[in-house]
Amino acid sequence: MASLPGVPLLAWEYSLFRADGSTSGFGVFLYWAMGLFALAWALPHRRSLRTLRVVAAGTALAVTLLPVVLAVLLGLAMAA
Repeated sequence: MASLPGVPLLAWEYSLFRADGSTSGFGVFLYWAMGLFALAWALPHRRSLRTLRVVAAGTALAVTLLPVVLAVLLGLAMAA
């Protein structure tokens, strides 16, 4: 379930942040999120690895949402 909103958002963020051609601080977050989503998908679907898959996908979703939440908070701070 974490992959459903996370992967399209990750692809959108990747296209935004990598469009300028420079390596920003958010690039590290994007690569970590990609790696964690890949780990969550690559793990076998056994009951013993279910917790690890859920933790990897949930962490990837949190890392994916971090730049968006930061941008929204900065926008709110500038508006106030």
